[in-house]
Amino acid sequence: AGTLKRIDYSLIKGGGITMADQWRLTTSFTGSANPIASNWERNDTAPALSYFGSQMTESSGIFSFPSTGIYLVTLLLSFSLDSSSRYASAYILASTNGSSFSTAAGADTHIPHVASSTTFAYSHTNYIIDVTNTSNNKVSFRSDHHDANTSTQGSSTYDQSFARFIRLGDT
Repeated sequence: AGTLKRIDYSLIKGGGITMADQWRLTTSFTGSANPIASNWERNDTAPALSYFGSQMTESSGIFSFPSTGIYLVTLLLSFSLDSSSRYASAYILASTNGSSFSTAAGADTHIPHVASSTTFAYSHTNYIIDVTNTSNNKVSFRSDHHDANTSTQGSSTYDQSFARFIRLGDT
């Protein structure tokens, strides 16, 4: 039993996603990598969205955030092997000082040898990071395998192994 007052949109605007960026591994490689330091590109295959808002930057596999905020980081790595492997792992590593990285999230899969052909598997993990300092808060990605002959798959025409960055809100 009261009056609902009108509020101006300028007082409540914002609050939505202001940044999204997606990267993919363009070339396959064999063996483990920490970090996955090369062959990253921003998704450029239409009709995919390459990025929205500010962009991440990447140098030698180290990803830097464009502004402070709360970010969702997603990593999916696709693996192949013509044998069996007890584990094939995808890891997101984070830094609070810009240079030392520790494991923040990880996922494991295994590759069972099927018949006499190459078998594929993937690992997928997510991490929410509070970026309070763009010089110090960074992420990188690691691929690790039991069998050194395991290949982490890449493609320059579609997302086979990829990373996503979405700014969820202010810190």
